Amino acid sequence: METGFKTYHPIVNFSYFLAVIMFTVFSMHPIFLIITLLASFVYSIVLNGVSSLKANLKFLIPILILMTIINPLFVHKGVTVLFYLNDNAITLEAIVYGIASGIMMMSAIMWFKSVNHIMTSDKIIYLFGRVLPSLSLVLSMTFRFIPLFKEQFKEISAGQRNIGRDFSHGGVLKRAKHFMREFSILITWSMENSIETSDSMRARGYGLPHRSSFSIYRFDRRDAITLTAIAALSFVVALGCYFDMNNILYYPAIVIDNITAMSVLVYLAYFILLMIPVIIDLLEEYKWKSLSSRI
Repeated sequence: METGFKTYHPIVNFSYFLAVIMFTVFSMHPIFLIITLLASFVYSIVLNGVSSLKANLKFLIPILILMTIINPLFVHKGVTVLFYLNDNAITLEAIVYGIASGIMMMSAIMWFKSVNHIMTSDKIIYLFGRVLPSLSLVLSMTFRFIPLFKEQFKEISAGQRNIGRDFSHGGVLKRAKHFMREFSILITWSMENSIETSDSMRARGYGLPHRSSFSIYRFDRRDAITLTAIAALSFVVALGCYFDMNNILYYPAIVIDNITAMSVLVYLAYFILLMIPVIIDLLEEYKWKSLSSRI
């Protein structure tokens, strides 16, 4: 049974993730980065368990290292020169900016993974099906892309392994050949699946002007309260962004504004905004355990 933030109205889910991702992508202030990184990882653990933390770090840490290395190699701005590489200055500011960019990218990826978990295809079609039918169909298929392809690739690999074509064994050329064969099968299956989906949706009259649809979503009191909280907190954070509290100056020297009462209020609002689904999920889990203990 689905519980928590996932059971809320699609408008609430979409509004939350739209605000969070926008603030994450356009904020390079260290405090904003730390808040969004911690919140994204905490929510991922709430959704997928502690075991997901190791898998996420294995994938995201290399991104952080790569961004930290690449930025100073191509950007040589900054007044604090650490050393020279092929007559190019490697500056502290470029390294710090690379770390900040890597953290921002890690957080954005984690939020998009949460979007994929919460915003199911039926929610996307519900929100955009009548206004932008083609776009909603493409978005719903895109969000299903990664988990669907992972499961299908496992099935293809198992089938190929049973006939002696396992790409995890053998020499480099042999493994590459088996992998390309499995990848080709996957691409062929994806194209066939896309055509079948398109034909199925067209046969059901999807996108026609007077097409009726059934919806299980109802906007109730809890949705109104949560959406109001998201809007109010987003307004406070947006006000802070307007006064440039979400960014600092990295070049030519790192300059950060003093922390004021207004900035603390913005940071607190941002933290509460990001933790809304975590609070909802944990409260519902507590209520469920409390009720179960009384039975």
